This record gives sequence, C-alpha cells and structure tokens, in this order.
Amino acid sequence: MTDHMPLSRYTADYAGQDPLRLAVAAAVDAFAKASIEISDLIGCGALAGITGEAQGAQNADGDVQKDLDVRADEIVRAALKPVSWAALASEEAETADISDSGGLLDIAYDPLDGSSNIETNMTVGTIFSIMPTSKGAVPFTQKGSAQIAAGFVVYGPQTSLVLTLGDGVDIFTLDRAAGSYKRIRVRVQIPAECSEYAINASNHRHWEAPVRDFVEECLAGVEGPRGKNFNMRWIAALVAEAYRILIRGGVFLYPSDARKGYADGRLRLVYEAHPMAFIVEQAGGGATTGRVRILDLAPTAIHQRVPLIMGSISKVRRIEAMHLDASAGQAQAAAE
Repeated sequence: MTDHMPLSRYTADYAGQDPLRLAVAAAVDAFAKASIEISDLIGCGALAGITGEAQGAQNADGDVQKDLDVRADEIVRAALKPVSWAALASEEAETADISDSGGLLDIAYDPLDGSSNIETNMTVGTIFSIMPTSKGAVPFTQKGSAQIAAGFVVYGPQTSLVLTLGDGVDIFTLDRAAGSYKRIRVRVQIPAECSEYAINASNHRHWEAPVRDFVEECLAGVEGPRGKNFNMRWIAALVAEAYRILIRGGVFLYPSDARKGYADGRLRLVYEAHPMAFIVEQAGGGATTGRVRILDLAPTAIHQRVPLIMGSISKVRRIEAMHLDASAGQAQAAAE
C-alpha cells in the first residue's frame, strides 16, 4: 500500500533548491497540468467538439493529424511557457523551438500518442522526454542516456502518469475530485519473465527472420523451444503497451520491416523510443532496436524513426541475441 503522495509534493521533494532540478520539477508539473485538461477533453469527446476525425493536414512526421492532436499540442505548449526550456520539440512541429532565454532543459514530447484510437474510444496518451541542454551543441542530438526525466500519461479507464526522475519508476493516478495526481505505485519493477508479447502480426511476411523466429517460438507454446504458452496483445498505442508491461511484464515489438518507409522502423527516437527506453530500463527491463541499446543512440534528426523492442529483460535479451547471431533465422529462411 502506498501513501498516495501528491505529485506536486513528490516533485518538490526531488527538486530541493537545485536550479536544474527545479526546472525539471516545473516541466513535470506542467505536463501533469496539461494532461488533466487533455483528459477532460478526451472524456467529453464529441460533447467538447472532439471527434477523432482527420483535419485534412499532416504533421511534420507525415502522419494525418486528428483534431485532438492539434488541441493537445496547444495545451502542452501553453503549460510549458513558464518552464526554463532551451529547446522544445513536438511531434506536431517540423522543427524545434529554440529559446534565447538561457533555459536549462531540452524537452521533447508527443502530445497525443495513439491518436488513431480516438474515434473508437480506446486508449491514447502523452509522452515526454527531458534532458539538460548541452551548451554549444545542436539540441536533440544527445544519446538517450543523457535524459534526466521521462514520463507518459495514459488516458484510459483511469488517467495515470508514469514517471522516472532517474531513480526508479513511480505511477500516479489522477484524483479527479482533487484535480491532482496521487502516487499509487512505488519503484515499479517489470517481471523478468513473461507470457505475453505485443506485435502487429499482420506484418509477419515483412519481418526480418529473427523477429519471425521469436514470434514463432511463442506461437509454438508448450511444445516449442520456450516450453510455455504465450498470449499476444496489440493495442496500437505505445503508452498502453508500455503501461501493461510495467504492471505485468511482457515484451513489445515494433521492428523494422521490408515495407516501404519501414526500413528504419516507425516509432520516433527523440520523443517516443528514448523516453520509453529510459522508463523501462529504470523499471528493470530492456529496450533495443534488436541490435543496439536504444539509450545508446544519438539522434540525427528530431523526427528520426527507429525500431523498438522493449519489456521484460529476459525476452529483450533473447530477441537481441537472435538479431546478433549470424545463424539466427537460417532454418526459417531455408524453408521459404
């Protein structure tokens, strides 16, 4: 049982009087404030004019914008105005905003992850990454290991905020009556073993051999090399997949594949893969492209895409070993 500590007290205790930590705490509090407004909009849906319909435009990354994509970005930007940021990157903007105010942080975010789920009343979320700005360097070119905070909000049956400040992972749930977040889980640890995996199986024919081999091991169940039965999940929202893994383990795969535009993966490194990898590792899990640790990657562009495999450490290591083993998948390839 936790003490239901308010998020505001949690961030204040973390910050103390340190200028950098005070800036981080202010950024986290800003995302929390914005998420409460976004949650209210999602909860009202069409009653608040939110339909989930496309707006006839594309964001900077080429995805079709939904009405709430645009509104969520506006809400987050407004909440971050008083925060000491040097550079700000959003999925909904082509380039980063650069401040000349001597800000301390580089902040990247996806204001509405999984927006294709809006019109079907399924889970969506907000993801954010916070790094200390690197003086004299191009913003958002640091490795993911430079992050000092990351989090995501899940707008589901409850609105919950998952947060790491670099020392474990805690989860806070929105107390709507109080209008604030309160802690419900302390130092979350992902189970090392699992019996669930998440992947879009419709792309089976496009996967690399190691990914197919891993999935087929799972499909083989107790008769296969893993000696156990697995369940497959796919929610089509990164925040929902990550939250499930944090609570009960499992592995999520969004690999590169042979389709046009998917050779380098599909998720964005700066504001999706980096923060998720930081959170998952802080909870005892792993995150990889299949060949390289996600947090070791340094972006070359704000909207750079990357494969992402994350979750229970035993399965992530198994999948990575299958990618790095030159003989992996040979049996599968020979059968085709």
